[in-house]
Amino acid sequence: MITIPTVTLNDGTPFPALGLGTYNLRGPEGVAAIAAAIDSGYRILDSAVNYQNEAEVGEAARRSGIRDELIVTTKVPGRDHGFDETIRSAQGSLQRLGLDRIDLYLIHWPNPRIDKYVTTFRAMTALRDEGKVGSVGVSNFTEAMLTRLIDETGVTPAVNQVELHPYFPQTALRAFHAEHGIRTESWSPLARRSELLTEPVVADLAAAHGVTPTQIVLRWHTQLGSTPIPKSADPERQIENADVFGFELGAEEVAAISGLERGRLWDGDPDTHEEM
Repeated sequence: MITIPTVTLNDGTPFPALGLGTYNLRGPEGVAAIAAAIDSGYRILDSAVNYQNEAEVGEAARRSGIRDELIVTTKVPGRDHGFDETIRSAQGSLQRLGLDRIDLYLIHWPNPRIDKYVTTFRAMTALRDEGKVGSVGVSNFTEAMLTRLIDETGVTPAVNQVELHPYFPQTALRAFHAEHGIRTESWSPLARRSELLTEPVVADLAAAHGVTPTQIVLRWHTQLGSTPIPKSADPERQIENADVFGFELGAEEVAAISGLERGRLWDGDPDTHEEM
């Protein structure tokens, strides 16, 4: 089993430096894949209402025998924004998970045109105060949105999960996170459906360190101070993805990977993108 180091969130919660994405892991095969990841050492299980797999994630967590060591994450969908709506959404998530606590609860997308993310976050903090939620955070928020949320609620999100990979390293946003004690979490850390893993700089560094291109990119994430959540259903690939803490990239190597920057790969600008 691989030991994944932890950092401490701004609310005092230990938080692993790497986790498991579970998008499209459904049915008995999904449960088996998530259970295999837990056995390999993963402790963050990242789900969402819109992934339609909370039941599978919850079942794997219950089967594990180490429920209290896991950070089970789910997210409020856009259609459930609002105070009462968020309370109901959380109750539904808890029922589907079959758990008595959501360890990390995130707003999935800010949907600024709807303009209910502040009220939604207030409901999440109320759930936290009741013990139904552990840490509260957001996903796909900009600096301006984070500033508004902090100013209007008095609560700084523990996590902001965003698109982040060498093509889109989010330098300014990560600096804002560091300044405010917000943990960065990377979705699509390997820039799925792109040529990232065949980029010469990535391939050359992999050869130099005796690791795979995937491991180079995931190690880059951890050294930036972000928690990547790669998804894999294959136990061997899960182990490969998590086994990135036995080597270190130099500052120039990190900078060379960041030099691949070219922008977002998908239509996910938080100021305009909506997801219900």
